[in-house]
Amino acid sequence: MAKVSPLQFFRQVKQEVKKVTWPTKNEVIRTSIMVIIIVAIASAFFFFVDQILGWIVKSILGIGE
Repeated sequence: MAKVSPLQFFRQVKQEVKKVTWPTKNEVIRTSIMVIIIVAIASAFFFFVDQILGWIVKSILGIGE
């Protein structure tokens, strides 16, 4: 791989950044809301699974009686 001067490197980075298709504000808001909703659903799911498995383990081991 050829060595590139720092100045050349930053020029190439600038050219590549110009090629990026940036999302619109509306797209960012929509996808952020979707991520928050999915994280909330996953958190609730894993909380309930953890509670159920904890209850099963305690029942098997006889802890808390």
